[in-house]
This record gives sequence, structure tokens and C-alpha cells, in this order.
Amino acid sequence: MQPIPNAFKARLRQPGAQIGLWLALADAYPAEICAGAGFDWLVVDGEHAPNDLRSILAQLQAIAPYPSHPVVRPPVGETWMIKQLLDIGAQTLLVPMVETAEQAAALVAATRYPPEGVRGVGAAIARASRFDRQPGYLHAAGAEICLLVQIETRLGLDNLDAIAATPGVDGLFIGPADLSASLGFLDNPTAPAVQAAIEDAIRRISRAGKAPGILMGDEALARHYIELGARFVAVGTDVGLLARSGSALAAGYGAVSSEASGTRTY
Repeated sequence: MQPIPNAFKARLRQPGAQIGLWLALADAYPAEICAGAGFDWLVVDGEHAPNDLRSILAQLQAIAPYPSHPVVRPPVGETWMIKQLLDIGAQTLLVPMVETAEQAAALVAATRYPPEGVRGVGAAIARASRFDRQPGYLHAAGAEICLLVQIETRLGLDNLDAIAATPGVDGLFIGPADLSASLGFLDNPTAPAVQAAIEDAIRRISRAGKAPGILMGDEALARHYIELGARFVAVGTDVGLLARSGSALAAGYGAVSSEASGTRTY
């Protein structure tokens, strides 16, 4: 029996950081463009982007021919949502707002078939098993599913060690925006107290033998986290790339615009 390999999960156990990009445009076309850019992993965001199950499926299909590994973030860690995402072929999940070891254990159970877990057995009609063309899928799937949990509240930090000790959790991802808000520094993730908490969390996750991860658009900070031991680091978003590049392009022609008429001349 041959398991379906999860290259992202395998690389989490190796030295070095995997560099990722957030996908929030919620469409397969830009997802495919980003898949060809050379990132190690891409987050298909179902929490803050306007995605549904079918748009996530389309993006998984668009990314599939490329080396970039898709990581799917559900809106919340509900068992039924996880079942659907796994069945459409997601192998790596990033679950937001995980605050206790009990919650983490329930998420692990949602990704495993009985008797180890509670995942519903419907692989015969699912993309995950190549529509029942993957021999031994039911027995091999669990070993190749990668579960990443997000630590982004004060309570999550308090319970970090217990969450990291949960069998089946492969990585812990620090969410700087929500964490800074939870710590009393809304919209200020670079506050010294927040940075101290992030650095401490990365060290604790590493000591537990799990992979630390984070999203950080500031290159200096991203490289700093990698030096501290972060193993999967998202360094930007598709929305941010488009917004900044679009604004810069427009601004480049602003000097020749006609302010009086409100139109631009080229």
C-alpha cells in the first residue's frame, strides 16, 4: 500500500523554512498565477476571504500541476467542514483560533478515520482518493494529513505547551494580527510585548519538536523569525501584491494627470 505523499509535511521535519503566500482573491485564476511564482506553499483562505467549498476546490485543482503545496484554512475548526475539505483533496489544514489541547485533540480526530478518529468514510466518491482509484487510501490517508493549528490569543499562548504536545498536531502557526489584539495592541503586531510573545512562542514550539509558523510581510522580521526557527513562513498576500503594485503603477502616471478635468492624459 502506497500513501499519497505530502511533501510539505515531510519538509517540516527537515532543516530550513518553507516560504509561503496567502491567497485571498478567492478565485482559481490568480491562484494558478501565484502557483507558478515559486512559493513552497500557498494558503487558500476560507476564514477571511470570500471562499466556499467549490471555490476552494477550483483553487486546489488550479494549484495541483505546480510544485507549490496548497494549505487550506477553514473558517473554523468544525468536524463537518474538515471532512468536506479533506474529501475534496486538501491534505494540509491550517485551523484558526485554537486555544486548548482538548480543541487540538478534537481537530486531530476530525482528520482521522475510525477507530483513531471520527472522519466520515466517503472516500469512494471523493477527489482525495482519486475517486477510489488510489489503492489503500483509507489506511494511508491519516499519515499524510498535516494539521497546523493557529495560536492567536492570550489563552492560546497560555496553553501552547499542551497544544504542542498533542499527538497529531504537526505545526503551530502564530497569527500576529489577532495575537496583538488579544494582548491589547490592536493593529500593532510590532509592539515590543507582542514581539517578545512571538519569539517565546517560536522557541517553545521548537522545543516541543513541532514546526513553528507565522505570517509576516515585513522582510526583516520574517527573516528574524526564520533565524529563530520558524519552519513555514508566509511572507505576503495576493491581495497585498495586487493592491501595492496597482497603486504604484497608478502613482507613476499621476504626474501627468489632468487635475482640472479629473481625467488622465498619457
